[in-house]
Amino acid sequence: MDSGEQIFCCLGINYRTSPVAAREQFVVPQRFLTDVLGRLSRIPGMDGCVLLSTCNRTEIYFESRQPKTVADNILSIIAGDSAEIYRNNFYTHADEDALLHLALVASGLDSMVIGETEIFGQIKDAYRAARACNTASSSLHRIFQRSFSIAKKVRSNIPLTIGPTSVGAAAVYLAQQVLGDLSGSSVLVVGAGEVARSTAQSLVSRGAKSIFVANRSYDRAVDLAERVGGSVIRFSEWIPYLENIDIVIVSTAAPVYVVSAPVIRQACSVRRGKKLFLIDLSVPRNIDPAVSAIDGVVLYDIDAMHNMTETALQNRRNVVQQAETLITAWIAEEGPKLLRRHATDFCSQNSERKGLLVPSWNQKIRAEQKKAQFLSTEANRTESIRQLYHQQATFFP
Repeated sequence: MDSGEQIFCCLGINYRTSPVAAREQFVVPQRFLTDVLGRLSRIPGMDGCVLLSTCNRTEIYFESRQPKTVADNILSIIAGDSAEIYRNNFYTHADEDALLHLALVASGLDSMVIGETEIFGQIKDAYRAARACNTASSSLHRIFQRSFSIAKKVRSNIPLTIGPTSVGAAAVYLAQQVLGDLSGSSVLVVGAGEVARSTAQSLVSRGAKSIFVANRSYDRAVDLAERVGGSVIRFSEWIPYLENIDIVIVSTAAPVYVVSAPVIRQACSVRRGKKLFLIDLSVPRNIDPAVSAIDGVVLYDIDAMHNMTETALQNRRNVVQQAETLITAWIAEEGPKLLRRHATDFCSQNSERKGLLVPSWNQKIRAEQKKAQFLSTEANRTESIRQLYHQQATFFP
C-alpha cells in the first residue's frame, strides 16, 4: 500500500546485488540521460528524480506519495518486458534508509574500491543533470546538497584513501600482481573517459614506459595521450599493436564487444608465449569473456575489482566504522528536517514504510546469495543477456 506522505526513495542495482552481466543491462549512456530523466519524471505520482548511472551501479533517487506504484513504473521503463526477471536484482530504500544510502555512496563507503574519489563527482554530475532537466525538486536539492556536505566531512576527517582510491588504481594493482614490476611495460588503453584516464595515470606512476591510446573520438584520445605522455592510435588501427603490448585496458561506452576472441587468438599466435594481461573496466563489457580461455592471456573484468577489494575492506573495517558512525550521527540530526518529519515520529514512521516498495535487501549476505545464484547460471545466459541489451527499445529509444 502507498503512503499519503511524500517519501524519499532509492531504487537501484549495483555490484553487490548483481554481477556485471546483469548490471550492464541497465547502464544509461550520457547521450540518453536527458530522455530517460524525462520519461521517469512523467511517471504518475513522481514528484522528482535524480538518475545515477556508473560502471558499478544504476540508481534512481526519487520522491513520491505513491512509492510502490512509482517504483514499479520505474522498473517497467528501465527493464521493459524483463522487469520481473530482474526485479530481485534491485534494492529499494525509503526515507532515512535512502538518505543513509546516498550519504554512503557519496562518501565512497558503498563503492567497490572503498574511499574512491570518482563517485563523488559522478553523483554531483547526476544531480546537475537532474537540475538541468528540471526533474530535481526543491526538497531533492536540499537532500543532495546536505549529502555532499557530509560526504566532504567524512573524506576530510576519516583516512579512507589508504591504498587504491579508484577503479583504475585497483586495476593497476591487479596488473602488478600478475606481471610483477610494471617498469618498462607497454600499455594499450582503449577508451578516453575518466576511468581510462585514471588507469593510464596510475600505470605511468608505476613506471609504464609506452602508453598508446585509442578512442573513437580522436580528439579525446589526443587529449588523454598528452596528459600521460603517450601516443595516439586511430581506433581502426589498434589491433596490430596487440602483438607487442603487455597490458590492455578497455573502458568504453560501446554496447558490444570491442575485443573479440579471434582477435586475441591471432595476436597471441605471434607473441611467442609472452603473457598478455587484459582488464575490462567497461559496463557493458567490451572484452569477450571467451578470451580468458586462450593460453597466455589473463583477463579480469570489473567484478574482479570487487573480489580484490573485499579483502582490503576487511583490513580497513575500523576506519569504515568510524565513517559510518559520523554519517549515522548526521542522519539523526538532519534527517527529520531534510525529510520533513517530526523527530519523535521519525523512526516509527519509517518502520511502517518498510513494505511500501518492491522487496528490498538490507543484508550483505542476502545480496551475495543473489549474486552467487546468478553467477551459477551466468555462463548459459551471457549471450542471451547481451542480445536482450539490444532489445531494450523501451530504455534506449
